[in-house]
Amino acid sequence: MADSLLVEIVSPDRTAYRGEARSFRAPGAEGAFEVLRGHAPMLAATRVGTVEVTTTTGDRVRFATSGGFVEVLDDHVIMLAETAEPAGDIDVERARAAEEGAAERLAAATSPEERAAIEAERDRARNRLRTAMGTV
Repeated sequence: MADSLLVEIVSPDRTAYRGEARSFRAPGAEGAFEVLRGHAPMLAATRVGTVEVTTTTGDRVRFATSGGFVEVLDDHVIMLAETAEPAGDIDVERARAAEEGAAERLAAATSPEERAAIEAERDRARNRLRTAMGTV
């Protein structure tokens, strides 16, 4: 399609998405960004958050991600993600239980390193919930 770009979202265990799209939106380490056709070449780090692809038909496809890198070159977006879970595949109850478990362990954490690891786990669980519920 003349006004589209090719988007690929790849994680270590699978290709989560590959197709033509109108836009690609990601949680950049320096702030959220959107890529449209004709975007300048770019390499960006991403953080925990929701990636959204708007397809050529206008549908929005969302993924919970744990960070990674995005390369934009010649209307081709490639995201190398630590994780990329489609919103429809997220088990909401499991994510809610993970968030609650992290909150309990956080209360008992004794070192700054332990707190940081548990906070990151809690943030990933919260992101999965927000992505699944469409409250991004």
